Amino acid sequence: MSNGRLANFESYNNAIKQPAVNKQVGIKKLVIKGFKERPRLPDNYQDDTWNKLKDAVDAIHRQRSVSSSLEELYQGVDSLCTHNMSSQLYDKLRSQCETYILSCTDRFLYHSTDTEQFLKVINSTWQSHCNQMILIRSIFLVLDRNYVLQNSHIASIWDMGLDLFRLHILTPSSIQKRLLDGILLLIARERKQEAIDRGLIKNLLRMLTDLQIYGKVFERHFLNATDELYKLEGHKLSSELEVPQYLAHVNQRIIEEHERLHHYLDMSTKKELILIVECNLIERHVKAILAKGLGSLMADNRHPDLTLMYSLFEKVKDGKMELAMAFGKYVKAAGTELVNNPSADLEKDRNLVQSLLDFKDKIDYIVMDDFRNDELFVNKRKDAFEEFINKRQSKPAELIAKYVDTKLKTGNKELTEDELERTLDKIMVLFRFIQGKDVFEAFYKKDLAKRLLLGKSASVDAEKSMLSKLKQECGAGFTNKLEGMFKDIDISKDIMVSFKQYMESRESPGGMDMTVSVLMLSYWPSYPTMAIHLLPEMEQYQDMFKRFYLSKHSGRKLHWQPSLGHCLLKAYFPKGLKEIHVSLYQTLVLMLFNTGAEQSYESIRQATNIEDLELKRTLQSLACGKARVLHKVPKGKEINTTDSFVFADDFKHKLYRIKINQIQMRETVS
Repeated sequence: MSNGRLANFESYNNAIKQPAVNKQVGIKKLVIKGFKERPRLPDNYQDDTWNKLKDAVDAIHRQRSVSSSLEELYQGVDSLCTHNMSSQLYDKLRSQCETYILSCTDRFLYHSTDTEQFLKVINSTWQSHCNQMILIRSIFLVLDRNYVLQNSHIASIWDMGLDLFRLHILTPSSIQKRLLDGILLLIARERKQEAIDRGLIKNLLRMLTDLQIYGKVFERHFLNATDELYKLEGHKLSSELEVPQYLAHVNQRIIEEHERLHHYLDMSTKKELILIVECNLIERHVKAILAKGLGSLMADNRHPDLTLMYSLFEKVKDGKMELAMAFGKYVKAAGTELVNNPSADLEKDRNLVQSLLDFKDKIDYIVMDDFRNDELFVNKRKDAFEEFINKRQSKPAELIAKYVDTKLKTGNKELTEDELERTLDKIMVLFRFIQGKDVFEAFYKKDLAKRLLLGKSASVDAEKSMLSKLKQECGAGFTNKLEGMFKDIDISKDIMVSFKQYMESRESPGGMDMTVSVLMLSYWPSYPTMAIHLLPEMEQYQDMFKRFYLSKHSGRKLHWQPSLGHCLLKAYFPKGLKEIHVSLYQTLVLMLFNTGAEQSYESIRQATNIEDLELKRTLQSLACGKARVLHKVPKGKEINTTDSFVFADDFKHKLYRIKINQIQMRETVS
């Protein structure tokens, strides 16, 4: 069997020695044989090659030209590696590099020049070392790729160079300390606004990073020095500087540290570095800063400073919460000062609502723009307004109702329709804060009644807009009666159209014209009833309207309310004819002077049957006001039962139509 195999093998060899063309296929066969023996290197090749490589490495270290070509050196390394001499070659290369690096340490150990020059020498040596290792690695590239990659415990040529530099240059404590002190000194100078060589520090810190000793040698010491610096600086400047200046200084410090991170510090330092700055300059002094300056910043509308304070405080633990609490306290204190009126200053109360609106606008701007509409501050604002605006129980509710009345009355020409609408929206914001909404409703209802009955509403659209806002805020139950008042006025207009038609075929008593508003008692405010003595013509006119109305609405009852009546009189004065717009009570008093130029208080009271308090106020408006159509005897501002009154035949006024306001009874709550 073995002979058969041998015969086959021999015939195969013969076929190789005598190649023949396969007539069927026509393909030549080629067999390649390996060397019978491995090629041997010439004697002393290893030593000769190493000597060339050694000379090349030495020339690179000493920055001289290499005598051998790079191709020859590369091939030499390849040959040594091919013949299993990689380990010896690697050890010799490491030893050669280590010898040179050791020779460099003396220049640092005994360097006596200044700090910056010392750092420059370190940097120069490092840059040269890196360039040298790049050239050396290019020569020993085969060794690096084959031997090193196949042995995980062996450092690459580049890493070996880093290890040697770290071990012999930066491990000695004297060199390491001087390097650290020098870098920290330059950074300290820069923090004092001195110009330094940032590129030098950048290179040195990158060196430490590449050598993987950035954290151990530099970072911890740098952060400790930074902590100490800003701890002292924060304590000193927070008490010395005003709050705006201190905030600007802190912001500038943070910007500077970010610039250092950008220019030369490793980004791994960022988090702890910025935390140290914020802790020492902001977090430790939050309460002191707020106590010292928040109030003045808000009072003076220092918006850029408030914006900066917010942006700084939100960076630190509990900073935003402390700011929000201080903000809430300020709003409460400032608002309480606006609302409280211990001296019962009428002017202050008169301006209270406008002051509150202005204050609300101011706080809204701060919350929206300076504090970025942060929900925390929005809630603090709401809580503060709800607390201080109700310090005087129901007074703000009354004054808000009165303020709305002034804005919705005729004669209010200071606002356009759009401005009035915006003002009403702002009023509704204050309205939400007040607790005495029933008080507001009572005063608003009385004022609305006067505006509707006396025709003093500046705009029906504005009135209905306000009603709609109240309905949306409080519900239909709150505005049901108010809506009923509008409905009564509209119905009364229709009734008066019919009544005018009814009167066309009848003679008007005394040549007068009368307009009647028919009101549902349940919708309108309650008014005191008074059985006064009307003019006969007035009573006749009332009877005519009563017959007309009851003929249309049988079963209903009419109750006349004279306190809401008003009249337009023609008055003949020696100096000219005037039209006087007065209340019904004023009308009854003035008409008495058609029968006599002088009337006593008692005669007026008996003739009109107006109760004393109302009569005194009526006479005071006619004889002691701005438009005095009567003279009081004796002169004085107060009305007494012993006074007499004389028609003012010397009365003059630049206007033809004059309105004499009735002196109002004070309707208020404390």
